[in-house]
Parts: sequence; structure tokens; C-alpha cells
Amino acid sequence: MNHSLEKFLLVDDDITFSTTLSRSLKRRGYAVEVAHSVEEALQRCEDFTPDKAVIDLKLETRSGLNLIPLLRKRFPHLRMIVLTGYSSIATTVDAIKMGADNYLQKPAGTREILAAFDDHPTQDETPTETLSPPSLDRIEWEHIQRVLAENDGNISETARQLGMHRRTLQRKLQKRPAKN
Repeated sequence: MNHSLEKFLLVDDDITFSTTLSRSLKRRGYAVEVAHSVEEALQRCEDFTPDKAVIDLKLETRSGLNLIPLLRKRFPHLRMIVLTGYSSIATTVDAIKMGADNYLQKPAGTREILAAFDDHPTQDETPTETLSPPSLDRIEWEHIQRVLAENDGNISETARQLGMHRRTLQRKLQKRPAKN
């Protein structure tokens, strides 16, 4: 299926994720522009009119929520999905109220993202039915991963910041991520 007429705007400060998703969408025939901040996304939209946008909730300098009303005002028919590594019902409701069409919890693959554009809640629906809070183990896993990424993979520094022994952290990292 050729989607060459559909244009995607990807806004995520995770360069690896955005590069991978961009390649995957391009292979499927979509035109893709990538931005790593709210400001860069707005710049990209000067010469690019997206049909769909995938916006990370937690960007390095500002929340992705700040971008939603700006894009909605400029592109009323734009379909937007918010990605979040920390599923919070309150944040999800805020995203929908601000104009997002759907939300997904990270990690999300290309198929899941494309499917989310077809299955979007309306502002009248409450997302609480489909979004269950993550388990305590999952929250711990995501927090460890975030701190590890902030320390560029330095396990010793991450262990210090988390207040745990380095070997304990290594054991936790060897386990698979906890399920929600």
C-alpha cells in the first residue's frame, strides 16, 4: 500500500527511537519529518504540512503537551498521537482534552502506532477503561532505564544516583522488563 500522500511529523527527543520509526514509516511509503523539541517541530511545520503527528509526552526541555494545541490550531485536521513512557490517566485525559486523538504507552512499534490512528478515542470517552496503571515493578524498571539513559549507560553512576549497590543494579538490568 502506498501512503506517499500522507505526511508524518515525529516529535521525540530519543534519537534512536525517532530514527528507527522514521525509517520504518518511510519504508511503508510515508513522508516523514523528525523533530526533537517543540521549537524544532514548529520550525519543521513552516515548510511541511503533516497529516499525522506522533508526539512524545516528555521531551528534554518542554512537555509534548505544549505542542498539541499549537499544532491543532495551525492544522485543524491533523491526527495526533501522544507517546508516553509513564502512563498516567490524568496526563492521558489532558492530552485528549488538548486535542490529541490517541495515546500509546512506550515502547510502541510502527504497527501499533499506525493502528492507534485508526482506533482513536473521542473527548467524550474516558481512557480509564483501556489504560491500566503500570505495576510497581514496571515503574521501577522504567525509572532505572531513564536514569541509566541520563547517565549514558554508566552503571556505577546510575547505581550511585539510585542509592543501590552496583551489583544489585546489574542484576535488575539483566531481568526482562516487568509487565504492566
